[in-house]
Amino acid sequence: MKPDLFEAPDYYNIDDLMSEEHKLVRDAARQWVKRDVSPIIEDYAQKAEFPKQIISGLAEIGAFGPYIPEEYGGAGLDQISYGLIMQEIERGDSGVRSTASVQSSLVMYPIYTYGTEEQRKKYLPKLASGEFMGSFGLTEPNHGSNPGGMETKYKDMGDHYLLNGAKLWISNSPFCDVAVVWAKNEEGRIHGLIVERGMEGFSTPETHNKWSLRASATGELIFDNVKVPKENLLPNKNGLGAPLGCLDSARYGIAWGAIGAAMDCYDTALRYAKERIQFGKPIGAYQLQQKKLAEMITEITKAQLLALRLGQLKNQGKATTAQISMAKRNNVDMALTIAREARQILGAMGITGEYSIMRHMMNLESVITYEGTHDIHLLITGMDITGLNAFK
Repeated sequence: MKPDLFEAPDYYNIDDLMSEEHKLVRDAARQWVKRDVSPIIEDYAQKAEFPKQIISGLAEIGAFGPYIPEEYGGAGLDQISYGLIMQEIERGDSGVRSTASVQSSLVMYPIYTYGTEEQRKKYLPKLASGEFMGSFGLTEPNHGSNPGGMETKYKDMGDHYLLNGAKLWISNSPFCDVAVVWAKNEEGRIHGLIVERGMEGFSTPETHNKWSLRASATGELIFDNVKVPKENLLPNKNGLGAPLGCLDSARYGIAWGAIGAAMDCYDTALRYAKERIQFGKPIGAYQLQQKKLAEMITEITKAQLLALRLGQLKNQGKATTAQISMAKRNNVDMALTIAREARQILGAMGITGEYSIMRHMMNLESVITYEGTHDIHLLITGMDITGLNAFK
C-alpha cells in the first residue's frame, strides 16, 4: 500500500484569503481522506464497489449538509467550507464526493429549503449523521438534459398519493434509505416527494458494468404503484425551478470538487517528473514536461480563484445559476484536461492502479456529463449573456 504523499498546490497564496475556520475544516477533511480513503479506494474502484464503511467518517468531517443549521444536525458552516470539503473528498475520489454531494445538495438541501418543519426534524438529523442515506430522482431513461419532459407521475388518491415511473443514473440509489423524487401531478406540475425504502412497489436496482465512478453506487429508482403519504410532499416550492435549485447547489460543490481531482493529478505528475530518470536526468528537466506542468498549475490556480469568488457570492446570496454553470463547466473541463496530460507524463505507469490518475480521468468523464452536460452549461452561459434561448 503506497503512502498518500499529496501536497496541495497554492501558487497564488489563496490560503491567505481564507479564514482560520475554512482552513481547519479543509485540513480535517484532507487528513481524513489521507487516512481513510486513499489507502482503500483503488481496491474498491477495481472491485466496482462503494466502501460503505466510510459513511461514518464522511459524517464526522461534516460532509453531509455542512451548511445545514446545527439544530437539524448540520455543521452550520458557510458555502466556502462546503466547497473545500468537496474539494478534499474529490481529491480522494469523485465517486465518494458524489455520495456526499447527493446527500448534501440533492437530499438535505431540498428537505431543508422546500420541506416542512416536521420533515426537517424527521429526516435531516439522520441524514447528517449518516444513519440515513439519500438519493435524488430527477433523470429518467428518456429525459436527461430535458428533465421537464419527465414521465414519472403521481395521483391524489384521497388519503395518499400513488406514484408511478422510473429514474435512471441515480447515485446512492442501491443503498438509499430515502429518495427525494420529482414527479408530475395530474395537472402536469412538478413536485418533490420523499419516498422511503420499504414502501411497497419501490425498488432500487443497481447499474453495473461502469467504466467510470466505479467506487460509487449507481442505480435506478422504480415506482410501481407506490403509496406515498401526503405528509411526504415537499410543499414550499414546485415547478421545474425546485429541482433546478438543488442542482445549483450540487453544481457549486462540483466546481470545487473537480479542483481536488486536478490537484491530485498534478501533484502525482510533478512528483513523478522529478523522480523519473530518462537520458540521464529527471524528465521534469525537459521543456515539454515543464510546459505540461506549468499549464496545469496555471489552470488550477485560475479554477481556485473562480471557485473562491463564487463561494463568496454564494455566501452573500448573490450567485446566479449562470455563474454556477460557468464554474462547473470550466473546472471539470480543466480537471479532465489535466488528468489526460498528467497521464502522459507518467507514460505507461499512468494507466495502472498504482497511481490515481487513470481513475480520476475515468471518473471525470462522468462528472463532465452529470449535473448538466458540458454543452448544456455552455448554452446556459450563452443564454445569460445574449438573452436568447437556444433550448427551444
